[in-house]
Amino acid sequence: MAATASPRAGRMDGKPRTSPKSVKFLFGGLAGMGATVFVQPLDLVKNRMQLSGEGAKTREYKTSFHALTSILKAEGLKGIYTGLSAGLLRQATYTTTRLGIYTVLFERLTGADGTPPGFLLKALIGMTAGATGAFVGTPAEVALIRMTADGRLPADQRRGYKNVFNALIRIAREEGVPTLWRGCIPTMARAVVVNAAQLASYSQSKQFLLDSGYFSDNILCHFCASMISGLVTTAASMPVDIVKTRIQNMRMIDGKPEYKNGLDVLMKVVRYEGFFSLWKGFTPYYARLGPHTVLTFIFLEQMNKAYKRLFLSG
Repeated sequence: MAATASPRAGRMDGKPRTSPKSVKFLFGGLAGMGATVFVQPLDLVKNRMQLSGEGAKTREYKTSFHALTSILKAEGLKGIYTGLSAGLLRQATYTTTRLGIYTVLFERLTGADGTPPGFLLKALIGMTAGATGAFVGTPAEVALIRMTADGRLPADQRRGYKNVFNALIRIAREEGVPTLWRGCIPTMARAVVVNAAQLASYSQSKQFLLDSGYFSDNILCHFCASMISGLVTTAASMPVDIVKTRIQNMRMIDGKPEYKNGLDVLMKVVRYEGFFSLWKGFTPYYARLGPHTVLTFIFLEQMNKAYKRLFLSG
């Protein structure tokens, strides 16, 4: 019967066997989580830099290196991994959803003859997947921002979340469930900007390098194009990222939030801290972006190969 056709029969139509969509979702999340273990310290430094000097206060950290050494000195090696559980949950939710939806949409929009979607459609798929993943991952993002920011506060003002689940439960109980999605709009906007900027700048950078005559289409060219793309993506997305960080970390003062909305954040940062403060934490953000992407796809590729060898071969 067609409904119970064997896996071997599935290859008779000419299409190669692939892993189920649920496995693709799972591998996407696990790959992101594996990469996060390596880059979490950079995420923490970036968040601390973005909150440094908030409200016209004196900047706590002069540079990213100063931030890193200060955190190590005050909080120890364990301190730079504060919020790791939230970072892992963010990847389990955001990356799983983003890569899963991208894969499903890509396959659905591939032509019957195997023709892949065009550049603009790929960009739209990427932005849609990124925004959806960001919405799903916002609660973990809120917990991550608060946990990584806690160490910079005086002991009596710290929230003291034990882990990401303790943070989520306490936020929902003390501030209401909607607070878990605080900063959802800038989080989704950042995801759209990142996906759009990465796609456009990588293609342009690669073409520029090839046209220069100094590069051929090899791994060196891809690496250099990726570094240029990361620079453009970081520059384009950081103002949105600092809005997200400030909103998700803000407290209520006399029953009123510190910031009314994202525009209010931008105006206050520029007014009290200077225009270029919108790019605070640029170095750790840029340093994190490349390795996280590379490590994610390395882990993903290895898991896909292992699954194919164990379950799809023979």
